[in-house]
Amino acid sequence: MLSKNHALLAALAVGTLALSACGGGSDDAGSGSASGEAGGLSLVSEGSLTVCSDIPYPPFEYEENGEYTGFDMDLMREIATGMGLELAVQDVGFDGLQSGAVLGAGQCDIGASAVTITEERQANLAFSDPYYDSLQSVLVPADSDIASIEDLAGKKVGVQQGTTGALYAEQNAPEAELVQYPSDAEMYAAIQAGNVDALLQDLPVNLGHTEDGAFTIAEELPTDEQYGFIMSKEGSEELVTAVNEQLTALRDDGTYQDIYDTYFSE
Repeated sequence: MLSKNHALLAALAVGTLALSACGGGSDDAGSGSASGEAGGLSLVSEGSLTVCSDIPYPPFEYEENGEYTGFDMDLMREIATGMGLELAVQDVGFDGLQSGAVLGAGQCDIGASAVTITEERQANLAFSDPYYDSLQSVLVPADSDIASIEDLAGKKVGVQQGTTGALYAEQNAPEAELVQYPSDAEMYAAIQAGNVDALLQDLPVNLGHTEDGAFTIAEELPTDEQYGFIMSKEGSEELVTAVNEQLTALRDDGTYQDIYDTYFSE
């Protein structure tokens, strides 16, 4: 289980307009009605690898200086470059992404949004090889008396809908009052306002909320979770193969490690 973590500043929420993740410009991704071929791949927009992501979710995806960045975004940019493609990004809700609805509608070619590989999701989605090992965690105010997940009984706990964190909370904190939010931005605002007592979600994201000292990690929760990039269940075999080939190449030449070290440390 990976134990490397890095606290990053939470990014501001962004709108739903797509921004190009390449260079400094913006590029609207195609909508399913436009298709392109690159090396035998069927793409929603000619010459581009269109990625859908729920933004912000730092350190994996967030906006900085008008561009999308983060661990997922940097990997996606390198993968697209290795395939001879530009990278276009669509900001979408996580629930529609992890359910396969967004991909099924032809809005994008691939999803990159810290998606945990699960058997349930594999029934509707095709996954790349794993690219990140994650933990869950409990975030609380610095002066909270909550020290572990067992202390969440009778407490209001913020979770993100459709995530493995929400499922973990349901299964392991049955006496807590779970409050579902569409994204981390709403969750963090809720705990800042005192509307919930704790947040249960991926450790790297919660770590980003500890920088100012107002909040702390009460407990890290090993779950053996791994993230994968997601693609349509049917018809994406060649894309899955191409993405996995690029992931292997990035590991072999050290680029993956360089990107990893940018966002995570001991």
